[in-house]
Amino acid sequence: MKSSMFKSLSLGLLTTAVMSLSVTHAAKQQDENIEVTPIQKVTQQELAAIYVLSEVCPSLVKDDAQFSRGYSKLAQEYLPREKDAVSALSKLSKEKKFKSILAEARTDAKKAGDSKNKEICQELTTYNN
Repeated sequence: MKSSMFKSLSLGLLTTAVMSLSVTHAAKQQDENIEVTPIQKVTQQELAAIYVLSEVCPSLVKDDAQFSRGYSKLAQEYLPREKDAVSALSKLSKEKKFKSILAEARTDAKKAGDSKNKEICQELTTYNN
């Protein structure tokens, strides 16, 4: 993950928006018995960037409950097959094979700085609306 976390998350949020539109369109198409293309695979780097938000954002946002709801929604969109995506991300963060990817995401978040991180975190406080 060479680019900053901000770029990764922006791309991720854009991807999420596109996927949401695709899912809505696909649901309409299913009523017409048209084959639906599967959703694009999520990368470990994207999951790491999302998890790092759970570490960085609580100290940067005013409304922790709003952030938690937005974060939960984002996590669920990236891990739709998981019953509790937030718990699944937490469990993934403890896996040995994920440690280096997570470390890189943490480094990217530090490089981005509080200002950029706060901007992303604030967006998540309204993401559930």
